[in-house]
Amino acid sequence: MQEAKYIFVTGGVTSSLGKGIISASLAKLLQGRGFSVTIQKLDPYINVDPGTLNPYEHGECYVTEDGAETDLDLGHYERFSNTPTSQANNVTTGRIYQHVINMERRGEYLGTTVQVIPHITDEIKRCIRLLGQTGKFDFVITEIGGTVGDIESFPFIEAIRQMRWELGKNCAVIHLTLVPYLSAAGELKTKPTQHSVKTMLEQGVQPDIIVCRTEHHLNAAIKNKIAQFCNVGSNSVIESIDADSIYDVPVLMLQEKLDVEVLNKTNTPCPEKIDISNWLNFLLKLKNPKAAVTIALVGKYVELKDAYKSIHESLIHAGVVNECSVKVKHVHSENLNRSNLIENLEGVSGIIVAPGFGSRGIEGKILAIEYARVNKVPFFGICLGMQCAVIEFARNVLGMKDAHSTEMNPESGFPVIDLMKSQRSVNDLGGTMRLGAYPCQIDTNSKVFKLYGEKNVSERHRHRFEFNNIYREIFTQNGLKPVGIYPAEDLVEIVELDNHPWFIGVQFHPEYKSTVANPHPLFSGFIHAVLNHAFGQD
Repeated sequence: MQEAKYIFVTGGVTSSLGKGIISASLAKLLQGRGFSVTIQKLDPYINVDPGTLNPYEHGECYVTEDGAETDLDLGHYERFSNTPTSQANNVTTGRIYQHVINMERRGEYLGTTVQVIPHITDEIKRCIRLLGQTGKFDFVITEIGGTVGDIESFPFIEAIRQMRWELGKNCAVIHLTLVPYLSAAGELKTKPTQHSVKTMLEQGVQPDIIVCRTEHHLNAAIKNKIAQFCNVGSNSVIESIDADSIYDVPVLMLQEKLDVEVLNKTNTPCPEKIDISNWLNFLLKLKNPKAAVTIALVGKYVELKDAYKSIHESLIHAGVVNECSVKVKHVHSENLNRSNLIENLEGVSGIIVAPGFGSRGIEGKILAIEYARVNKVPFFGICLGMQCAVIEFARNVLGMKDAHSTEMNPESGFPVIDLMKSQRSVNDLGGTMRLGAYPCQIDTNSKVFKLYGEKNVSERHRHRFEFNNIYREIFTQNGLKPVGIYPAEDLVEIVELDNHPWFIGVQFHPEYKSTVANPHPLFSGFIHAVLNHAFGQD
């Protein structure tokens, strides 16, 4: 069994240049040429995973099928490549050191002094090669988080240096950098790129390909200058100009022949034909919508660009399915009250109440749900959004004025949302929630069954609290019906309201499974209902 070839993607000059999008775009192109590809992210922070990180610190926490709490870039990887990721696709410094220290405590190093080299770098290399040794992939693309020159990135760059020496032509390094435009001088400047590459050279790594983020096109003279000072051929200097959408980037990289250059650098025969027709069809519909709708996204992190990244992308996918553009109106739940409710929500064609944890902004979410229920506005509640829908219904329809979740009010007289039994003995916060994919059995008489088209589905979770089954009968009798159940433990996964155009809450996170190739049916159904509400037609 032949081991995969390895592509490393590093970044320089500044963070947030889009290493994840470049990695995902390259994967898409290599897939289009018939290769099997996976992508992994190595994060240099000491947290074991992003699960305990505040969204203000790290944006969205993405969850894989096997229950790994990971960096949001894994969402891009899955959305572009349509290939599920796993625990092996996201590795942090914290995990590396934790593993090495555990081995030392067990005496597995036989009394030797444990050091960054070789022990830490050996563990990094082991994690990198895990996916490549499965026999499933022709290429493993590994994105290194952070910026070259950061102290915490040194062991990862050293591991790359060693792997290049070990693998030879079965390995290539792509360095993503910035070519800024100085408007006062009217010039693009290559010096930051030169210094970034020199920093890599100081650590023993020569990039094979340099991808240049830029606001203006790079002419031949600039590309040649970068090539000359950075020890690469001019064909290996790739322009990555700012795009209208992240979904344009694979096409831009195809035009720049990034995939061809990678295949050349790894001595891989390049198939003449590439098939990304489905991607091009998606782009055509994305850029030529027949209608437009506005969705209110109600949450407490709406001011953060990446806090609800997967929801935003899922709405784009669903918009393309329905041939409409989806504008998202961000409504901060902490600031929402009865005096400004209509001002914030009037005119929107649908409402999504976002997931989250904690009491901040809860009452605003509940108000938004009441507005959607009473005014027959299509509503979609995700995780905590579903729990808030249950609380709102209990208070305003069932007359349980004190109804709440025990997460926010442990003394509630009507704890309609309660801590899961399996969580009651849990003390550590990291990696201990109900995480990953679980089966869900759907009522065949429900709206969601028509959307899924099947009775048994699997969805990804990230929560500790659940619908309290003590109250299931009274909710069902009054029209808010549990229509999706986890059969092994009889947990409510989906609720659906009778006599409403589209009022659905889900305990899981459907946004984690929506991809360009397979938009999630619940998001597609929601946007279809939103179009009906906006234009009064089916």
